[in-house]
Amino acid sequence: MGISLMALAACAPAEQTKLMYGDQPMEDVIAQMTLDQKANMVLGTARGMMFPPDAAPGMPKRVTANIDDLIKEATERAAKGDTMTISTFMGTGRVPGDAAEGYAIEELGIPSIAYADGPAGLRINPTREGDENTYYCTAFPTGTILAASWDPETVEKVTKAMGNEVLEYGVDVLLAPALNIHRNPLCGRNFEYYSEDPILAGKIAAAYVKGIQSNGVGTSIKHYAVNSQETMRNGIDAVVSERAIREIYLKGFEIAVKEGKPWTVMSSYNKINGVLASENKWLLTDVLRGEWGFDGIVMTDWWAEEDGARQQAAGNDLLMPGTQHQYDEIVNGIKNGSLAEADLDRNIANILNLIQKTPTYKGYKYSNKPDLKAHAQLVRENGSCGTVLLENKDNVLPLAANAKVAVFGNASYDTFVGGTGSGNVNRAYKVNIYEGLKNAGFTLVEELEKAYTSFIDAAKSKMVAESFWITPSVADMNLPISQIKAAIAKADVAIYTISRQAGEGADRKLEKGDYYLTDVEATNLKNISEAAHAAGKKLVVLLNMGSIIELTEQVPLVDGLVHVFMPGQEAGNSIADVLSGKVNPSGKLPMTWAKAYKDYSSAVDFPLSPGEDRVVKYTEDIFVGYRHFDKNKVEPLYPFGYGKSYTTFEYANLNVKANGDTYTVTVEVKNTGKVAGREVVQLYVSAPKGNLEKPVKELKAFGKSALIKPGEKAVVTMTFKKADLASYDEAKKQWVVDPGTYTLNAAASAADLRLNTTIKL
Repeated sequence: MGISLMALAACAPAEQTKLMYGDQPMEDVIAQMTLDQKANMVLGTARGMMFPPDAAPGMPKRVTANIDDLIKEATERAAKGDTMTISTFMGTGRVPGDAAEGYAIEELGIPSIAYADGPAGLRINPTREGDENTYYCTAFPTGTILAASWDPETVEKVTKAMGNEVLEYGVDVLLAPALNIHRNPLCGRNFEYYSEDPILAGKIAAAYVKGIQSNGVGTSIKHYAVNSQETMRNGIDAVVSERAIREIYLKGFEIAVKEGKPWTVMSSYNKINGVLASENKWLLTDVLRGEWGFDGIVMTDWWAEEDGARQQAAGNDLLMPGTQHQYDEIVNGIKNGSLAEADLDRNIANILNLIQKTPTYKGYKYSNKPDLKAHAQLVRENGSCGTVLLENKDNVLPLAANAKVAVFGNASYDTFVGGTGSGNVNRAYKVNIYEGLKNAGFTLVEELEKAYTSFIDAAKSKMVAESFWITPSVADMNLPISQIKAAIAKADVAIYTISRQAGEGADRKLEKGDYYLTDVEATNLKNISEAAHAAGKKLVVLLNMGSIIELTEQVPLVDGLVHVFMPGQEAGNSIADVLSGKVNPSGKLPMTWAKAYKDYSSAVDFPLSPGEDRVVKYTEDIFVGYRHFDKNKVEPLYPFGYGKSYTTFEYANLNVKANGDTYTVTVEVKNTGKVAGREVVQLYVSAPKGNLEKPVKELKAFGKSALIKPGEKAVVTMTFKKADLASYDEAKKQWVVDPGTYTLNAAASAADLRLNTTIKL
């Protein structure tokens, strides 16, 4: 079976009678393993590492550390001129900085393979002891901006380059993509997740997987499943109906598995209706393998555990990063009969099948020299793929080519290009917004640059350096009105950038400085707006963040509003391309933007249900995001799927053709404006009344046009299957497609339905 590893393994003596992996049937190789080897084979090798999350309820406390306390201590030391290194759980093996390595059995020809983060680019150590070379990786656009592109083709192109870095740095499996549902805007990892809708999330994730794996390396879609918060993530019990699990929280994973065919799936930390995801046989074996046909391996998230033997029995093949107590539980489980050796052997076979796919197994001689320059250019070109134009009053954008610009806001000079935690990338550089505008040829008010950089540098000198858990963030500078007026007097237009950082290990906070503007930000925005308008000039606000904030009161103050997300290391250049008109923005929101936080269906029980300890009840059931806003007739600030353009589009000729159980939908899109642009067409379907309560409408397909010149037309084609119209009936334990008339809407957003037609089933 496969390619022999004898050249890679330690050479055996001539009298060796061992059956080598790759030369003999898998079951024969497994039969030679000792119980010790078997138990180690299903564990990562990173024993005794730092900072596992809190133990699950009822379990002994493991060696843990409170990340917030560590950051506080490190920051306090930095302010005093002292230093403190905050360790991470990065590996130190063949690829320094990877997340973990697999167990090798050299006498059987089984090598160790490398697993590494992360969703916005490979995460490894950029420098190595005794080595003058550097090993930087490209910081690619983060998850939300990729999803906001609504463009799987672009996503696949971007991740193909990302996968090349995985290959050339000697890593076998990239621990990405992450596609949990945006149940609530305060989830700390929404920047690396995709959307509130499982169809959009699943299609983007499938494209991501295809791009990475086209390089002959693997992916690990995560976090499977119902992991839409970071608070108490290891042990939080998500209480949710099976219908909501299947229709909302598993659907994206199902699409990614069936269309992308990832090599691995990562189980999540949390419990689902009382059972840890990593010990959930129904989730890992019955659904994932039995119903969807997944044939790769399931690995745990790092330290997602309660009992290693139960994890193995449930079908969680690989336990990461590996702990001594998991080893003991597996060995003792085999000895006392609580774990069947057949289950352990099955999991080992899955791992061995994975290894055979890897570059390490195939003897690939990685270069450690991917083309970072070419990849940076790709980031530059695609960092604006999901930029969303929210407001453009009086066509303030694009800026005139000779415009003089007053650039305000800390984030204009210290731009966030990615999030923290496993989504952080050790990049060589980043381009801030000020630099990008300067590179684009705009004349900028230099006095502002000097004031902001001095302020930021002074503040950062007292902060801990950027690391896995931390991207230092300086509170916005409080500007005197006189300074604002003086800068605007020298400019034609003002730009004010607002940023937010978030990441793994903690959720965002419903307070000023996070979901709400700080008093300084609100005052600055108001003063800049008034000064600009009093001088007959305009204000453009840029939002540099992975998720959203409340801006309902501020929108009337601005002329232009652009969500630039976190576009990767070429952020400033990509953003300048949009502001200059070199790129016509074509992104659409992958989430609903409420006028007030209380308008979200999950606001009542995020992150915990009132009065409950370590429990969150998904009381909204399937009514997440726009489904909730439609049902309760709540008007959002900006609807799901919303985004403006520098041009306008007209829809015509909505047609549907059936071929068996597959439906092909075409829409003609005409550019009725003055500049070339691309348009995302969204297909929402309204089901007939049946036994189950249904959403008013649901996204079932989408398509993005090619670049359409003014006056020209393009046809956007979308497909869906009859099975995609089904709802899950818990009473019948089956998917049901109700008979009757279904209304198909071709839309520019969830609130802008342009054309409709019907089909009867």
